[in-house]
Amino acid sequence: MNIKYLEKSRLFKLDTNNTSYVIGVVDEEGFLGHAYYGARIADDDVSYLMRIYENPKVPSVNNRDRSSFLDTFPTEFSGNNVGDYRESAIAVTDKNGASGIQLLYKGYRIIDGKPGIKGLPATFEGESKAMTLEIDVVDATLGIEGTLSYSTFEDSDAITRSVRIKNSSEDAIYLDKLMSMCLDMDDNNYKMLMLHGSWARERHIEYRQIGYGKQSVSSTRGESSHQEHPFIALVGENTTQNTGEVYGFNFVYSGNFLAQVEKNQFDSLRVVMGIHPDNFRFKLNAGDEFYSPEVVMVYSNNGLGQMTRTYHDLYRNHLIRSPYLKKPRTVLINNWEATYFDFDNDKLLDIARTAKECGIEMLVMDDGWFGYRNDDNSSLGDWQVNENKIKGGLKKLVDDVNAIGLKFGIWFEPEMISPDSDLYRAHPDWAIAIPNRIPCRSRNQYVLDLTRPEVRDYAYNCVANILKSANIEYVKWDMNRQLTDISSACLDKDRQGELMHRYVLAMYEMQERLITDFPNLLLENCSGGGARFDPGMFYYSPQIWCSDDTDAIERLSIQEGTALIYPLSTIGAHVSVCPNHTVGRNTPFETRGNVALAGTFGYELDVTKLSAEDKAAIPKQIGTYHKYNQLIRLGDYYRMASYSKNNLYDCYEVVSKDKSEALITFVQVLNQPNMHSINIKIDGLDDNKMYRIEGTDEAYRGLTLKNAGLLIERPWGDFQSMLIHLVEE
Repeated sequence: MNIKYLEKSRLFKLDTNNTSYVIGVVDEEGFLGHAYYGARIADDDVSYLMRIYENPKVPSVNNRDRSSFLDTFPTEFSGNNVGDYRESAIAVTDKNGASGIQLLYKGYRIIDGKPGIKGLPATFEGESKAMTLEIDVVDATLGIEGTLSYSTFEDSDAITRSVRIKNSSEDAIYLDKLMSMCLDMDDNNYKMLMLHGSWARERHIEYRQIGYGKQSVSSTRGESSHQEHPFIALVGENTTQNTGEVYGFNFVYSGNFLAQVEKNQFDSLRVVMGIHPDNFRFKLNAGDEFYSPEVVMVYSNNGLGQMTRTYHDLYRNHLIRSPYLKKPRTVLINNWEATYFDFDNDKLLDIARTAKECGIEMLVMDDGWFGYRNDDNSSLGDWQVNENKIKGGLKKLVDDVNAIGLKFGIWFEPEMISPDSDLYRAHPDWAIAIPNRIPCRSRNQYVLDLTRPEVRDYAYNCVANILKSANIEYVKWDMNRQLTDISSACLDKDRQGELMHRYVLAMYEMQERLITDFPNLLLENCSGGGARFDPGMFYYSPQIWCSDDTDAIERLSIQEGTALIYPLSTIGAHVSVCPNHTVGRNTPFETRGNVALAGTFGYELDVTKLSAEDKAAIPKQIGTYHKYNQLIRLGDYYRMASYSKNNLYDCYEVVSKDKSEALITFVQVLNQPNMHSINIKIDGLDDNKMYRIEGTDEAYRGLTLKNAGLLIERPWGDFQSMLIHLVEE
């Protein structure tokens, strides 16, 4: 880890252990350009990579072709409406209604450590050191100053980027767009990798050939979304899990985003990532500042797997703050798929008693315990216990569950309000809505305007008062609909474009208050399943409900895409009943358990109605979870086969950091008749160590398993699975 300014060549060079990132200051005006990002290089003058000595050359030499220079120069942070016709990283409207801006170099600072970002989640220094480069830029005509921030970490090949903009003029300006990063680079026949989906099928991996023009993924739904994800990667033509180039970009934000790749006429690529400019306009009065969310960049020249492990380690070491990060998570049972809204004390206590007999450690009471909510048409916002269901009150129920020997958790949806609620009847203006327009309902609910302090305080205090009333150790925080009708009763008409971003900031503020006031609380975020599964939320909760689809076979593709960038310890995964409530599939109980091991592990079923065989399997599954949990939570993840690609089987592995053991999960989705065993090449082991397959006398060196492979006999039947534990001899 090293950041330096090479004064003679006017280059900034950021080094991680295996990568380098180089920025150059160019010409008399101080154009800031991107010179290099890739495998680590020496401290040589690589300013030639910016092609400033080729036509049209720099403006001080050839100002008659200034536009040609600006439209081809690999700009580190592109301006708007001044000659660069590619996607801009910033756009403003000044007092005259004009929109031109160009930020030129002013100065720099190199700082030990990693500053936070005001009001936003961001990576931090942690137990290993970090360094930060801050480059000051300015548009002297407008009086707009900016700071481009870059951070490196001693134990990571990741580089983070963010931007701060300040209005140093005497007049208000409107910030119409602010990307958190801009990167210009040559195309090398890259493909664009993204994660797409919908409810119940989130984060499926997709590749797209990059063509001329713009190709993007985005969300304008007020959240990072089920449909598209705040991550893209540029992947080399022949890149595999273990070989080839990858450039990864992940946005640490939970609201609207744009991630875009643009290929121009010179086969140059421009990558931008930041808050989506649709429905965004932020007024900056004299002296006001705006902070952009952070982007995490990862370069790998050893395939997708190296990128994956870099992201996993960075988020475990430098983003997740929860005390539960390095602790085994409590094995819980959630009553949602067991009862939906039809439950009371007696039913919950029946589940708790049977769960305790099976070795389950916590009962979570899901939706339906408050107001008069017997379906999803009422009562959101009325966070008072329904004592027709919870007879004797919440504390009595919690005490009874604790007396059985289980911890207690509870579900909330604090950001929402039902039209049929006492809260809405008292405060209809608290819902986000456009005046004189019938608001759009989703799941028969509206969204609370959390940008209003009184609304935010009400919602937070509802949660806090419930938590103070009983021994509640876990909260599932849900958000079941996206934002529409973007307008706030408390914002001036020239500030309505601030609502979407202010909403996300308000939600972050509430969650920060929650984990500060209740530091021992295990918080799991959720948004109709996985619609807000993003790195911004990991700053507040160590785990997120991955998807409402708990079918083990569907989860293979969902969890593969999720684990591409996020640690297994963050993935909310449960064993549910069959036929599965989402797809109606019947899958062996063992396979459901094995797939859920690659996550937080728990149960989503009515344990009192299970067959004797399945019920007897639960203690064994929980024993397996405890046996391997530390390995899965902290180890290195390797993807060795993908059901989403081969349509037959899935295989992944977790290797301990000291390479003393590894757990391989193999899932056969569809069997084939009259076929030989499958040869799986085992990655990540120490070449020279001898590994025994637990439960057998078979032992092989890591080098043999890597190059010759391990034969896995095909189980009989579809949807079968096995765990293979390798232990160093």
